[in-house]
Amino acid sequence: SKFVKKLGFSSYRQYLDFLYGKEIPAAAGSDELSRIRSFIDTFDNSMVDDLLTLIDRHPKITLFGYGPSLLCARYFEYRFHNCSDKPAMAVSDEVTLNNLVDDTTLLLILTETGRFKSFEQIYEGAKRNGATVVILVEEYNTDLFNQCDKIFWLSRTAQPAHLKPYEKSRTLFFIFLEEIIQRLLLRK
Repeated sequence: SKFVKKLGFSSYRQYLDFLYGKEIPAAAGSDELSRIRSFIDTFDNSMVDDLLTLIDRHPKITLFGYGPSLLCARYFEYRFHNCSDKPAMAVSDEVTLNNLVDDTTLLLILTETGRFKSFEQIYEGAKRNGATVVILVEEYNTDLFNQCDKIFWLSRTAQPAHLKPYEKSRTLFFIFLEEIIQRLLLRK
Protein backbone atom coordinates (compact mmCIF):
# COMPACT_ATOMS: atom_id res chain seq x y z
CA SER A 1 0.00 0.00 0.00
CA LYS A 2 2.93 2.35 0.62
CA PHE A 3 4.15 1.70 -2.91
CA VAL A 4 0.79 2.53 -4.54
CA LYS A 5 0.47 5.70 -2.43
CA LYS A 6 3.92 6.79 -3.64
CA LEU A 7 2.66 6.25 -7.19
CA GLY A 8 -0.19 8.69 -6.47
CA PHE A 9 -3.09 6.31 -5.93
CA SER A 10 -5.35 6.68 -2.92
CA SER A 11 -5.66 2.91 -2.35
CA TYR A 12 -4.58 -0.47 -3.64
CA ARG A 13 -8.07 -0.89 -5.10
CA GLN A 14 -7.63 2.28 -7.18
CA TYR A 15 -4.25 0.96 -8.36
CA LEU A 16 -5.85 -2.33 -9.50
CA ASP A 17 -8.58 -0.40 -11.33
CA PHE A 18 -5.84 1.52 -13.13
CA LEU A 19 -4.02 -1.70 -14.11
CA TYR A 20 -7.21 -3.26 -15.49
CA GLY A 21 -8.11 -0.13 -17.44
CA LYS A 22 -11.18 0.75 -15.42
CA GLU A 23 -12.16 4.39 -15.11
CA ILE A 24 -10.74 6.04 -12.02
CA PRO A 25 -12.98 8.76 -10.61
CA ALA A 26 -11.27 12.12 -10.47
CA ALA A 27 -10.39 13.43 -7.06
CA ALA A 28 -13.03 15.88 -5.96
CA GLY A 29 -11.72 19.42 -6.03
CA SER A 30 -13.05 22.17 -3.89
CA ASP A 31 -15.49 24.70 -5.35
CA GLU A 32 -13.25 27.30 -3.74
CA LEU A 33 -10.32 26.24 -5.89
CA SER A 34 -12.45 26.53 -9.03
CA ARG A 35 -13.64 29.96 -7.93
CA ILE A 36 -10.07 31.14 -7.31
CA ARG A 37 -8.94 29.69 -10.65
CA SER A 38 -11.78 31.53 -12.40
CA PHE A 39 -10.83 34.77 -10.62
CA ILE A 40 -7.19 34.45 -11.64
CA ASP A 41 -8.05 33.49 -15.23
CA THR A 42 -10.30 36.55 -15.61
CA PHE A 43 -8.28 38.93 -13.42
CA ASP A 44 -8.95 42.53 -14.41
CA ASN A 45 -5.80 44.62 -14.08
CA SER A 46 -7.80 47.78 -14.73
CA MET A 47 -9.36 47.37 -11.27
CA VAL A 48 -5.87 47.41 -9.78
CA ASP A 49 -5.03 50.52 -11.79
CA ASP A 50 -8.27 52.23 -10.67
CA LEU A 51 -7.67 51.50 -7.00
CA LEU A 52 -4.03 52.61 -7.25
CA THR A 53 -5.21 55.90 -8.76
CA LEU A 54 -7.53 56.41 -5.78
CA ILE A 55 -4.73 55.52 -3.35
CA ASP A 56 -2.41 57.99 -5.07
CA ARG A 57 -4.98 60.79 -4.74
CA HIS A 58 -5.44 60.38 -1.00
CA PRO A 59 -2.82 61.03 1.69
CA LYS A 60 -4.49 58.69 4.23
CA ILE A 61 -5.92 55.17 3.92
CA THR A 62 -8.43 53.78 6.37
CA LEU A 63 -9.56 50.16 6.14
CA PHE A 64 -12.80 48.91 7.66
CA GLY A 65 -14.54 45.56 7.92
CA TYR A 66 -16.57 43.37 10.22
CA GLY A 67 -15.44 39.98 11.54
CA PRO A 68 -13.10 38.12 9.17
CA SER A 69 -13.04 41.09 6.78
CA LEU A 70 -11.61 43.20 9.61
CA LEU A 71 -8.83 40.65 10.06
CA CYS A 72 -8.01 41.04 6.34
CA ALA A 73 -8.07 44.83 6.78
CA ARG A 74 -5.61 44.59 9.68
CA TYR A 75 -3.28 42.44 7.65
CA PHE A 76 -3.31 44.96 4.81
CA GLU A 77 -2.78 47.81 7.25
CA TYR A 78 0.50 46.09 8.09
CA ARG A 79 1.29 45.52 4.40
CA PHE A 80 0.61 49.18 3.52
CA HIS A 81 3.00 50.29 6.26
CA ASN A 82 5.77 48.28 4.59
CA CYS A 83 5.26 49.58 1.07
CA SER A 84 4.02 53.14 1.43
CA ASP A 85 4.75 56.25 3.43
CA LYS A 86 1.03 57.02 3.67
CA PRO A 87 -0.61 56.45 7.02
CA ALA A 88 -2.92 53.43 6.94
CA MET A 89 -5.16 52.26 9.73
CA ALA A 90 -7.66 49.43 10.08
CA VAL A 91 -10.57 50.17 12.40
CA SER A 92 -13.35 48.02 13.74
CA ASP A 93 -15.96 50.43 15.04
CA GLU A 94 -17.99 53.25 13.56
CA VAL A 95 -17.25 55.79 16.32
CA THR A 96 -13.49 55.58 15.79
CA LEU A 97 -14.02 55.63 12.06
CA ASN A 98 -16.10 58.84 12.17
CA ASN A 99 -13.40 60.55 14.24
CA LEU A 100 -10.60 59.35 11.99
CA VAL A 101 -11.75 60.13 8.44
CA ASP A 102 -11.56 63.52 6.78
CA ASP A 103 -11.31 64.98 3.28
CA THR A 104 -7.83 63.46 2.80
CA THR A 105 -8.99 59.91 3.57
CA LEU A 106 -9.63 57.00 1.27
CA LEU A 107 -11.92 54.66 3.21
CA LEU A 108 -11.65 51.06 1.96
CA ILE A 109 -14.48 48.87 3.24
CA LEU A 110 -13.86 45.14 2.87
CA THR A 111 -16.90 42.88 2.83
CA GLU A 112 -17.53 39.40 1.50
CA THR A 113 -21.20 39.79 0.64
CA GLY A 114 -22.26 43.19 1.98
CA ARG A 115 -25.21 41.47 3.63
CA PHE A 116 -24.00 41.16 7.24
CA LYS A 117 -24.65 44.80 8.10
CA SER A 118 -25.42 47.93 6.12
CA PHE A 119 -22.68 50.48 5.48
CA GLU A 120 -25.12 53.39 4.95
CA GLN A 121 -24.35 55.12 8.27
CA ILE A 122 -20.63 54.68 7.73
CA TYR A 123 -20.95 56.14 4.24
CA GLU A 124 -23.03 59.11 5.43
CA GLY A 125 -20.58 59.89 8.25
CA ALA A 126 -17.56 59.60 5.96
CA LYS A 127 -19.18 61.82 3.34
CA ARG A 128 -19.96 64.47 5.99
CA ASN A 129 -16.24 64.49 6.76
CA GLY A 130 -15.34 64.65 3.04
CA ALA A 131 -13.81 61.16 2.68
CA THR A 132 -13.94 59.00 -0.43
CA VAL A 133 -15.58 55.63 0.25
CA VAL A 134 -14.69 52.50 -1.72
CA ILE A 135 -16.15 49.05 -1.11
CA LEU A 136 -14.21 45.91 -2.03
CA VAL A 137 -16.76 43.11 -2.21
CA GLU A 138 -16.34 39.57 -3.44
CA GLU A 139 -19.97 38.85 -4.34
CA TYR A 140 -22.24 41.01 -6.47
CA ASN A 141 -24.74 42.93 -4.33
CA THR A 142 -26.78 45.80 -5.78
CA ASP A 143 -27.74 46.98 -2.27
CA LEU A 144 -24.25 48.48 -1.99
CA PHE A 145 -24.78 51.07 -4.74
CA ASN A 146 -25.95 53.79 -2.34
CA GLN A 147 -23.37 52.99 0.34
CA CYS A 148 -20.15 54.11 -1.36
CA ASP A 149 -18.57 56.22 -4.07
CA LYS A 150 -17.03 53.29 -5.94
CA ILE A 151 -17.42 49.51 -5.82
CA PHE A 152 -14.91 46.88 -6.85
CA TRP A 153 -16.60 43.51 -7.39
CA LEU A 154 -13.88 40.92 -7.24
CA SER A 155 -15.71 37.76 -8.26
CA ARG A 156 -18.23 36.72 -10.85
CA THR A 157 -18.79 33.49 -8.94
CA ALA A 158 -20.57 33.47 -5.59
CA GLN A 159 -19.50 31.18 -2.80
CA PRO A 160 -21.94 28.46 -1.70
CA ALA A 161 -25.23 29.90 -0.45
CA HIS A 162 -25.35 27.56 2.55
CA LEU A 163 -22.33 29.35 4.07
CA LYS A 164 -22.97 32.28 6.37
CA PRO A 165 -21.04 35.49 5.54
CA TYR A 166 -18.50 34.89 8.33
CA GLU A 167 -17.89 31.33 7.06
CA LYS A 168 -16.99 32.41 3.54
CA SER A 169 -13.43 32.66 2.30
CA ARG A 170 -11.66 36.01 1.95
CA THR A 171 -9.03 34.62 -0.43
CA LEU A 172 -9.80 37.00 -3.28
CA PHE A 173 -9.17 40.01 -1.02
CA PHE A 174 -5.68 38.72 -0.44
CA ILE A 175 -4.99 38.09 -4.12
CA PHE A 176 -6.35 41.47 -5.25
CA LEU A 177 -4.81 43.55 -2.48
CA GLU A 178 -1.46 41.77 -2.75
CA GLU A 179 -1.40 42.86 -6.39
CA ILE A 180 -1.85 46.44 -5.14
CA ILE A 181 0.94 45.93 -2.60
CA GLN A 182 3.28 44.47 -5.24
CA ARG A 183 2.73 47.48 -7.49
CA LEU A 184 3.41 49.85 -4.61
CA LEU A 185 6.60 47.94 -3.77
CA LEU A 186 7.77 48.26 -7.38
CA ARG A 187 7.40 52.02 -7.14
CA LYS A 188 9.37 52.22 -3.90
